[in-house]
Amino acid sequence: MRWLSFWPLLTMMLMTTNAAEKGIFPYRYDQWDLPNGLRLITVPTDYPNVVNLQIVVQVGSRNEVEPGKSGFAHFFEHMMFRGTKNTTPEEYERQMKQIGASFNASTWDDRTNYHTTFSKEDLETVLRLEADRFQFLSYSEAAFRTEALAVLGEYNKGSSEPFQKLMEVLMDTAFDQHTYKHTTIGFLKDIQDMPNQYEYSKVFFDRYYRPEYTTLIVTGDVDPKTTRALVEKYWGAWQRGSYRAEIPREPQHDGPRRNHVDWPTATLPLLAVAFHSAAYTDTDLDSAALDVIGYLGFSPNSELYRKLVIEDQVVDYLSVDTFDHVDPHLFTVTARIKKKEDLARVEKEILATVESFKEKLAPRDKLDSVKKHLRYRFALRLNNSEDIGEVLCHYVALRRTPETINRIYERYAALTAEDLQRMARKYFVDRERVIVTLTGK
Repeated sequence: MRWLSFWPLLTMMLMTTNAAEKGIFPYRYDQWDLPNGLRLITVPTDYPNVVNLQIVVQVGSRNEVEPGKSGFAHFFEHMMFRGTKNTTPEEYERQMKQIGASFNASTWDDRTNYHTTFSKEDLETVLRLEADRFQFLSYSEAAFRTEALAVLGEYNKGSSEPFQKLMEVLMDTAFDQHTYKHTTIGFLKDIQDMPNQYEYSKVFFDRYYRPEYTTLIVTGDVDPKTTRALVEKYWGAWQRGSYRAEIPREPQHDGPRRNHVDWPTATLPLLAVAFHSAAYTDTDLDSAALDVIGYLGFSPNSELYRKLVIEDQVVDYLSVDTFDHVDPHLFTVTARIKKKEDLARVEKEILATVESFKEKLAPRDKLDSVKKHLRYRFALRLNNSEDIGEVLCHYVALRRTPETINRIYERYAALTAEDLQRMARKYFVDRERVIVTLTGK
């Protein structure tokens, strides 16, 4: 599910409240924009005492547009814990531990997210500490170099895992112009040069760590008016920026692509079969249809899974990735095969399953079953304030509003078998196919 749109800025007093009965997202929320472009979404829940804060910054590897400068979105996931001109990293950690907060961060293609779970009486403390590091991050060149070397160590650790290497080669093979060509951590040569990029790091931070790119999601035992007042107090003076990245569009490809990874040690063969697919949309049916095709064709409930994994036992892992992206990305099926001689057969079976969605209509009863399952699975994810915040983070990174959840599930509900066939014929075309294999010694 996937194009980024920055909503028009509203006045400080504008509030958007949804009624739970209008869509699948069951909680009323308060959506409020400060004049500087920062957005606050407050979601009171019926889970007592606990509050979850998600700080979603719409910057990821997608935004790394300059050659030689990949990896900086992920790098700042590290640097944001290195202290400010007001608070040392040791003091930040001490205060967070003193209130019993759980905190961490993650980076992905389209966003960086900082998340904290804590008791409701510590809301002001957390908002104050987070506002400080977002507005007044400060680090020495020595600290920068140390963290850059830590990122290189993280890359080396990840590249020792076959699946990681498979995905890295897949992205590099599938994209020519778009910045999805590199994975979140960045190209190796750029990471190796990162210790020399201290001055550029400040440029990157100044561009993207700005209120118009940032949304605060406060979920749990909270009062929207109180939360607004605290956010205005600590975040209201944050200055809006002016930078807008020009993300290159990926051109249409002129034929299928294939690549192979020779793994230096013994490992089970891996296979990735991918097609260029849709950007996230909650107004058209494209991303919803591809999600459903993925589930019907390649989930543990699919015929192919039963055949390859359970009955014939030639595959011990089969998965599909239709994860939402801001720009067009990939529909990817990955498999781990038990014997190298079965690699060609598994590839043929996956491609045949893909073709089947183009040739015939999905059974109506199976389509209806998947629609129900998707709604049920979504509801199960909302079982505490922290999980609700994590769900919202994903969708807010794409559209900056929880309302997109209701819209995308309306698209799921509207799907017909004819829609699935139409989307399969639109996206599963030979010229946009990418296959990468990995085999060991």
